[in-house]
Amino acid sequence: MRRVVDWLFTVPFLITFGLVLGLFDPLQRIARLFGPRPHEIVVGLLQKSLLGAFRLCGTRLEVDRSAEVKPWTPYLIVSNHQSLFDVPIFGALLFSNFPKYVAKRELARWIPSISYNLRRGGNAVIDRTDADQALAAIRGLGQQVEQRGVSAVIFPEGTRARRGELGVFKPRGTLELLRAAPQAAVLPVVIDGSWRLLRHNLMPVPFGVRVRVSIAEPIQRRPGDDGESLLHQVEGQIRATLDHWRRQRAEGRRMTN
Repeated sequence: MRRVVDWLFTVPFLITFGLVLGLFDPLQRIARLFGPRPHEIVVGLLQKSLLGAFRLCGTRLEVDRSAEVKPWTPYLIVSNHQSLFDVPIFGALLFSNFPKYVAKRELARWIPSISYNLRRGGNAVIDRTDADQALAAIRGLGQQVEQRGVSAVIFPEGTRARRGELGVFKPRGTLELLRAAPQAAVLPVVIDGSWRLLRHNLMPVPFGVRVRVSIAEPIQRRPGDDGESLLHQVEGQIRATLDHWRRQRAEGRRMTN
């Protein structure tokens, strides 16, 4: 019965999802004729629309956001990574911070709207088999943060956590980003539950998934800060938040049994 319910809501979701991707691909191309900022606004609307599409499947987004996170402010956003759904979460919740992404090159091909944005929207598209190219792309993204006031999103795990468990941080790319944008504050973000949305590769989308997001207080930078210590601090913060949420869920299950 649960699978029937999932499919009942997945069908209109898939139709809406496809229409959104198809609509925003030409809109991005038109917006880009007027410069990078109009394109970034359209991309933000795209990501808000994708987030709205998931709500057709009963997806609930619960956000704990520090009051110290300011609009129109560039950040280096360091987050765990559970699914491709994480990207529209950033785009919707941090719309006015204009997030850019470190993404593997495979995603920059053949996906309407998403691939065009990755190629043309100032993101760092990396070849994970070519360390020099990847670091150069990340360095270029950091320079954009300093020069244009956009934000950069990086997932230090390097890949998605398919079952939601936090993987080992691979520091090299994140440290390169920290060096390239020494003035930008670091914004730790924790996402949990988004992996459940794609556990069947959208066939179907489970109904009623709860996704929790914590956007912590920005960590201000100081000249001479040690990047490795800073990254270790952020990793510890992300792990502690995930552990806390899971203890809460375990206690809630015990109370209901």
